[in-house]
Amino acid sequence: MSVLRTASLYWHTLRHLRPVQVYGRVRFRLVRPRVDAAPAPDLRAPSGAWVAPAARAPSLAGPGAFRFLGETGTLAEIGWDGPARDKLWRYNQHYFDDLNATGAPERAGWHVALIADWLAQNSPGRGSGWEPYPTSLRIVNWIKWARAGNMLSAAAVQSLAVQARWLSRRLEYHLLGNHLFSNAKALVFAGLFFEGAEAESWLETGLAILARELPEQILADGGHFERSPMYHALALEDLLDLVNIAACYRAGLVPAQQTQVDCWCERIEAMRGWLDAMSHPDGGISFFNDAAFGIAPDNAELDAYAGRLGFEAVDRLPPTQWRAASGYARLSCGPAVALLDMAPVGPDYLPGHAHADTLSFELSLFGERVLVNSGTSCYGDSDERLRQRGTAAHNTVIIDGRDSSEVWGGFRVARRARLRDMVVTTGEAPIAQGTHDGYRRLPGAPLHQRRWRMDDGSLAISDRIGTGTLPAEARFHVHPGVTLVPASDPSAGEGLTPNGKRFSWQVRRGRARIEPATWHPRFGEACASQCLAVALHGGQSEIVFAWHDGRS
Repeated sequence: MSVLRTASLYWHTLRHLRPVQVYGRVRFRLVRPRVDAAPAPDLRAPSGAWVAPAARAPSLAGPGAFRFLGETGTLAEIGWDGPARDKLWRYNQHYFDDLNATGAPERAGWHVALIADWLAQNSPGRGSGWEPYPTSLRIVNWIKWARAGNMLSAAAVQSLAVQARWLSRRLEYHLLGNHLFSNAKALVFAGLFFEGAEAESWLETGLAILARELPEQILADGGHFERSPMYHALALEDLLDLVNIAACYRAGLVPAQQTQVDCWCERIEAMRGWLDAMSHPDGGISFFNDAAFGIAPDNAELDAYAGRLGFEAVDRLPPTQWRAASGYARLSCGPAVALLDMAPVGPDYLPGHAHADTLSFELSLFGERVLVNSGTSCYGDSDERLRQRGTAAHNTVIIDGRDSSEVWGGFRVARRARLRDMVVTTGEAPIAQGTHDGYRRLPGAPLHQRRWRMDDGSLAISDRIGTGTLPAEARFHVHPGVTLVPASDPSAGEGLTPNGKRFSWQVRRGRARIEPATWHPRFGEACASQCLAVALHGGQSEIVFAWHDGRS
């Protein structure tokens, strides 16, 4: 990469950062607090019932045997830290999610031994396990486990206090977003689990951060500001957990703090509606930006958790929705549901989980996923990570082989697409359209305009790039379970779903081809699939997907 290119990427990335992210990073690296091993405060007596939280799939396959992100490892082989596993795997190892996973009571003996081993092998303030984010999740998981009726040893309770003190001095203001939110959540948990002046300081710090961050991170339409359905689900779980711990220790809250809890409940209602709108009929999240199954609890788990906390079921939502604050739309007609991305890549100062997927969409027919974005199988700085974030891995238009937003590194974005002229109309034949300028850096400064029109039997997608001088193609990735079969005319063909439903596709403008692709539903997974690529002709293309009553 040339020096000028590198300089451009850094400039267009760093100019959006907030000052606290710059000086916060310097401070975080240079100022390291001492470990405070003073005796733990007394435990606070709960004044309410603890409700079983949302459960994930188990990650312990045996005593000290882990499976994360599609990869296994044992303590005997790899320990708690070191290069034998990458950073994200090590983080998961220190979260202790299995303490509250499905069937956790059956593994209680393993959990007791695992906590003891962690205490023996992880010196305070050292290693991956003591970085703020895993520390935050571990504090919450240990306290959840204790509230579920398990007994934390005196050494574990003492360590919890040391962890909370350490965390309170290592808050991730240089990262902001979900990291700072998780820090605050952990301090609230610790502040309510313990009592006394020190615990009150943790509680007040956590609540103050949440009071600032919640109105910014949860948008007016209920969507999370990073525009990832997966991170939205994680944020929803966070708020449900906070309501749970607040109810368990209600007597420890002053009226102003209880009012804050009431605000959390209002946000939860809006967030549940957004998650429902941006999920497929199969009940799973859509794949926009960083998203994969198996990281957040699934929708059914979150709904059940909300019900246990006293929240009513989500109201039936209208078939066509325009979530303007977050920039997503849902079109529904007959057996078809299309989820559309007309959103910014994320907060300008925090686009780390963004993909170059502007004006992409996903489609379900007869309850089955048909068109899908690539998903996410890896983090870190790799060619595969970059490819999965790139425009070509999504159901949108790529011009001259470039990305619509300059994703680079593992979590960076330089120049990014901006949306304009967005319209969503309801009715029997809903229409949505929008334009973005992500390719303005290319010769001719082309704009990409896309229009979707759905009726009871078809979905038409029209693309225009404003200038026909550069090669461009619209890409349509199908689910691995879907088979595309071209007709004798290469501009048309059929698709067959796993349940035997048929649909057709016809390219009315442009030139079509079918090529191999991959879909990544979980970290560490790659499923072979197909992509229908339509080369724009004269800067335009149109494709129509059609279906009938769903019979073979």
